[in-house]
Amino acid sequence: MLLRSAPRRLHLLHPHHLRLLSAAALASAVPAQAPTEWAEAPLASVHPAADDASLFHVSLDLSAHRGLLASHAAAGQFLPFRLPASPYPIFLAIASPPPPPQPAPEALAEPASCFEFLVKRLPGTPSARLCDLHPGDLVHVGASVVGGGFDVARIADASDVLVFATGSGISPIRSLIESGFAENKKTDVSLFYGVRNLQRMAYQERFDDWESRGVKIVPVLSRPDGQWTGERGYVQEITRVLVADGLSKDRILTNF
Repeated sequence: MLLRSAPRRLHLLHPHHLRLLSAAALASAVPAQAPTEWAEAPLASVHPAADDASLFHVSLDLSAHRGLLASHAAAGQFLPFRLPASPYPIFLAIASPPPPPQPAPEALAEPASCFEFLVKRLPGTPSARLCDLHPGDLVHVGASVVGGGFDVARIADASDVLVFATGSGISPIRSLIESGFAENKKTDVSLFYGVRNLQRMAYQERFDDWESRGVKIVPVLSRPDGQWTGERGYVQEITRVLVADGLSKDRILTNF
């Protein structure tokens, strides 16, 4: 049980070889001021990402804003949104991976023209208003992404990396995995992804691809049905548990 103690394997690892990654998806965790410059862009798609419609896939067409696209340099960065009738902007973690720093000259594919997001629909909040919009609707976003993202250089010497995410917090982790940080490496990477139940778990269709990239997926359910035989508990408790278990906070890497 993740809630009660650190995973048993942690006790078998030397602290020097262990790193952890965690993520947050919404503005409350982001120490950023509202941008002074805004851009207007249309939504490319909006549709449910979970069976119970608690999460939504949102795609933003930025084909007219190449500078904004180019500002996305690292997994774990955020984009501010300003929605009508909202007194404050919201900051959403970008789910799509950043472009490679040096694309191969022979690459023929068109560069990405959209940012993708995973948004938790909380009734009465700006995020709900965003999820209720339709393709083609215009939104105001910051003229540049914010935040430094995950400093993956800090885990370059790690032999084991444990990644933890809950709910919509999987959004920047998708960006991290699909940017290739775990590919062709000797590092053992495990993702502990916590949600209430499988009906609230986004990106299940991507798990096979993520595992092919070198990431072991460990779903953790806090309120599973009686047929669930996997891990149970609350992943959001893991940082407190690990620090209490003796892991130094400087070995816990976040994107905020």
